[in-house]
Amino acid sequence: MACGATLKRTLDFDPLMNPASPKRRRCTPMMSPVSSPQKYLRMEPSPFGEVSSRLTTEQILHNIKQEYKRLQKRRHLDNAFQQADGCCPLDLQSIPSCLALPGTSSAATSPNRKEQPLFSLRQVGMICERLLKEREDKIREEYDEILTTKLAEQYDAFVKFTHDQLLRRFEEQPASCTLLVLNLCSYSFLDLFSLRQTTDFKLSISTLRVRGVLPSSGDIQLQTEHLASQLNPDSVVEAVSAGSGVINFKVHRKLLVQKILAPFGKGHDESFGLNSDLLRSLSRGTTLVEFSSPNIAKKFHAGHLRSTVIGNFIANLKQTLGNNVIRMNYLGDWGMQFGLLGAGFDQYGSQENLKQNPLQHLFEVYVTVNQEAEHNEQMKQAARDFFRRLEQHENKAVSLWKQFREITVEEYQRVYKRLGVRFDIYSGESCHQDGVEEVLQQLQGRGLLKTSDKGTGVVDLSPDGDMSNVCTLLRSDGTSLYITRDIAAAIDRMNKYSFDEMIYVTDKSQSNHFSQLFQLLHTLGHPWADRCQHVPFGLVRGMKTRSGEVVFLEDVLDEARTRMLRNMEQSKTTKEMENPEETAEKVGITALIVQDFKGPLLSDYTFDWDRVLQAQGDTGVFLQYTHARLCSLMRSSEAAGACEFDPSLLLDRTSITVLQHLLRYDEVLHQSAQDLQPKHLVNFLLKLSHLIASAHRELPVKGSSREVAQARLRLFSGARSVLANGMRILGITPVERM
Repeated sequence: MACGATLKRTLDFDPLMNPASPKRRRCTPMMSPVSSPQKYLRMEPSPFGEVSSRLTTEQILHNIKQEYKRLQKRRHLDNAFQQADGCCPLDLQSIPSCLALPGTSSAATSPNRKEQPLFSLRQVGMICERLLKEREDKIREEYDEILTTKLAEQYDAFVKFTHDQLLRRFEEQPASCTLLVLNLCSYSFLDLFSLRQTTDFKLSISTLRVRGVLPSSGDIQLQTEHLASQLNPDSVVEAVSAGSGVINFKVHRKLLVQKILAPFGKGHDESFGLNSDLLRSLSRGTTLVEFSSPNIAKKFHAGHLRSTVIGNFIANLKQTLGNNVIRMNYLGDWGMQFGLLGAGFDQYGSQENLKQNPLQHLFEVYVTVNQEAEHNEQMKQAARDFFRRLEQHENKAVSLWKQFREITVEEYQRVYKRLGVRFDIYSGESCHQDGVEEVLQQLQGRGLLKTSDKGTGVVDLSPDGDMSNVCTLLRSDGTSLYITRDIAAAIDRMNKYSFDEMIYVTDKSQSNHFSQLFQLLHTLGHPWADRCQHVPFGLVRGMKTRSGEVVFLEDVLDEARTRMLRNMEQSKTTKEMENPEETAEKVGITALIVQDFKGPLLSDYTFDWDRVLQAQGDTGVFLQYTHARLCSLMRSSEAAGACEFDPSLLLDRTSITVLQHLLRYDEVLHQSAQDLQPKHLVNFLLKLSHLIASAHRELPVKGSSREVAQARLRLFSGARSVLANGMRILGITPVERM
C-alpha cells in the first residue's frame, strides 16, 4: 500500500531509498533492481521462519478498503474525494486496476481523464500509520511466541546438561576438581560456599537471566523454585534446595571425601587439580618470560628483587599449567653507562681489586667516574668515545666489556641460587646490534624515521601525525638507545622461539616504554606484538638495614637470614635440625616473597622487618611453620603410610571445610593465569594454613583409633601436598623442619 502512494517519486528523490545513498536503510520493502538474487540465496535461514510472509496484493487491497471505510465513517475523508489545499497530485496510472476503490470506475484510470488524486498526503500517512501499527502488533505477537518456545527449549536443555555434567564428571574423571567438577564454573554460573555445612555450591538465577539462559521477565523466585524442582538428588548430589534467587547444591559427603583425597598417597600429589576442565580450557604454547634483567658491572640492588620473584612466579605458574616456558634474563650490558665505566676503569680501575671483589670494585669505579663526569666535560667526551668504540667493535673496548660481563653473570648466578631462581637464557642488549641496523633501515624505508631539531632520530607515534608523541631511537651522535635494541630483541626472539606470548616484568615506570615498543612493532608490520605483555609492579619503600641505609640484595638476604635465625633460637617450638642457618635463609626468603605477593603488584608498599618475620598472622613464616608442622605429624604417626582410609570418618564440619577449600585450588590457579597476580594463590594458601591449624586442634591423630588416625592423616597429607605445590609455584622452597 505504501508503495502505491509513492510510485511517482523516483528512488533519487528519497535518500533513504536511493541505492547510492551512504545512509543505511533499516528496512527495504523490495529488492533493489541491481541487487543480485544470489546474495539473498546465501543467507542463513531465520530461526523465526514461522512468521507469516509479506502481504499479498489482495491483502493490501482488502486492508486499504477497510481503512478507507473506517476513515469515511469518521469523516476524515469526504465523499467527493476532494483534495485538500496544498496537496501534491498523484498519478493514477501508476495504481494498478486491481486496487480500484469503491465508488470508482475503470474509467478513473483512463489516460484520457484528467488526473485526480484519491488522498492527500496527510490521509495517506494516517492510513499507512494504522496499517503498519496493526502489522507490527501481529509480528510482535508471533515473535514473542517463537522466542518463548526457543527459551523454553534452551531452559530444558540447560537443566539436563547440568544433571549430566555432574554424573559424567564424577564417574569418568574422579580426579577433576573444577568447583565440584562442574564445567559451568567457566561461565561464572557457580559460586562455592567454603564455610557452610549445608551447601557446597550455588547456582545464581540472576546470572542465568543476564546470560539469556532463562527469560529475564517474570518472578525470579518462582523461576528459582521451578528450576530447583527439576533438579532431583541422585548418586552425586545429595540435596537441592531453592534459596533467595539461588539454587543450593549439597554433594554426598562420603563421595566428596573419597574423590578429593583419593589421588593423594599414590604418586599423584603434584598433579592435584591440574587436570580439571577449568584448567584444560586455558590455551597452551610457548611462553617467554623476561625478568630480573639487572645492569651488569653493578651489584644486584634490592630493587631488582621484585622483578626477579614476580617473573619467577609467572614462569612457574605457566610451566605448571602445561606451557613450554623460556626463562630469559635480559641483561643491561650495553649503553652509555659502559662508556662511563670503560673510561673510568682506565683511570681508576685495578685488575687486582677486580679479582678480589669484582662487583664492589666496579661499583666504586662507576660512582667515582659519575661524580667526575658531572663537572668534567673531558670525562663525558671520553665516555662517549669509549661507547662509540664499543659499538664499532674495537678490540680493546670489547675485551674489557666481555670481562665485566662474565664477572657479573657469575656473581648474579650465585645470588639467584640463594633465591631458588634459574634462567634458561642469559641474553642482553649487546646481542642485537646487527638487528638494530636492520630495524633502522626498515623504518627509513617506510619513511617513518625522521630527524628532530636536536639531530636525534625519532618516530612519530601520534595518531594525527602532529609529533605530539614521538619515540627517540637514535642519539644525535648516531648511537642506539634502549628501545631500539628492544625492538631488535623482540623480532629476534620471535624468529628463534616462535613464542605464543612474551611477558616483560619491570617496574611501572617503564609502562610508557613498553607501550611505545609494542606500537613500534605494529608499525613495522608485526601483528604478533599483540602477544606481548608488560607486567608492571610498584615500588618498595623502607627496605633498609638496621643502620638505616639502602642496601644491595645480598645484604637484604643476609639480614633476613640473621633475623630469622635469632627468632628461631628464641622460639620454644623450634625443633632440632642439622642446618639451622639454611632453614633460616629459606624461611627468611619466604617471608620476603609472601610480603611482596600479598597485595596487587601495581601497588607500592612499605617494608617492615618486624611485620615480615612474624610467626603469627598472614606471613611467609606462618606458611612454612604450617608445612613443617604437617611434616612432623606425618613422621611421628605410624598410620601415616596407610594406603586405604574410611571416608565416612571425615564427615565432620571441620574436615568438610578443609576439603571445600582444597576444591578451589584449580580455580585460584585459573584466576592467577588470567591476570598474572600472585595474590590469589598467596591468600588461598594463607587461608588453607589457618584451616589446617583449626583442624589440627579439633582432629587429633594421637590417641585416636587406627581407623580414625588413618583417615585424618590422609586429610592432613592432602592439605600438605596442596600447600607445598602452591608454595613451589610462588617460588618458595617448603621446609620440613622448623
